[in-house]
Amino acid sequence: MKTVSENACFGGMQGVYSHDSAATGTEMTFGLFLPAEAKDGPVPVLWYLSGLTCTHENAMIKAGAQAHAAAQGIALVFPDTSPRGEGVANDEAYDMGQGAGFYVNATEEPWAKHFKMWDYVAEDLPKALADQPIDWDRQAITGHSMGGHGALTLAMGLPGRFRSVSAFSPICNPTASDWGRKQFTGYLGTDESKWQAHDASLLMKEQGFDGPVLLDTGTKDQFYDLLRPWAMAEALATRRQQAAMRLQPGYDHSYFFVSTFMEEHVDFHAEALYR
Repeated sequence: MKTVSENACFGGMQGVYSHDSAATGTEMTFGLFLPAEAKDGPVPVLWYLSGLTCTHENAMIKAGAQAHAAAQGIALVFPDTSPRGEGVANDEAYDMGQGAGFYVNATEEPWAKHFKMWDYVAEDLPKALADQPIDWDRQAITGHSMGGHGALTLAMGLPGRFRSVSAFSPICNPTASDWGRKQFTGYLGTDESKWQAHDASLLMKEQGFDGPVLLDTGTKDQFYDLLRPWAMAEALATRRQQAAMRLQPGYDHSYFFVSTFMEEHVDFHAEALYR
């Protein structure tokens, strides 16, 4: 790993690093927060997956997660949302291409060469972090919007890896939403059977998650119809899943919303990580 920056933060260290990714075939940048306890040995880790148009930096700066993670002795990982750089395919639309990897492994051109974000988060970045003081038996995952979709699908798609999962304004049912159908067609092709493994509501109804789930969406979220939280509510009820799904009155899709409830999410994960 190459060090981009390191700053003292709430008694710990907020670092930004880059590395050559085997999954994407590009240089990838990510944020890593280590609390003070990491100086004495491995600590549990919470992954934060960001949404459309974001880099590793948005949540790292805006979510206010470090203070709460420091209080609980938890590390934070902030991956980027897509491969980037010269020769990496892109699209003029904000919701496709760079900044919009949707946490899938693309199989269609021109995306297949670099857009392997499932493998990047599931395999490549953990390998890059292997020497860090992280307790890999205690992992949790969260995310916002597209990142909420990624957190939920990775949590259910990798059984046993994460002790808990939460999401802020997640895209709950992408196979039935314009935030999903467009991207899945582009990245995965027109065979909709290949989309099912990346739809959190379908996964929840079919297999659920072996642990606690916390989901927050604002009642004034400007993308409410694209997120389709009602599909997730039905899936949770059908599965009888251990979960808290909350509609927060007056909140929208912004990081003001995320930062408001971040402490509750970190505390939720801390309970599972230290259980």
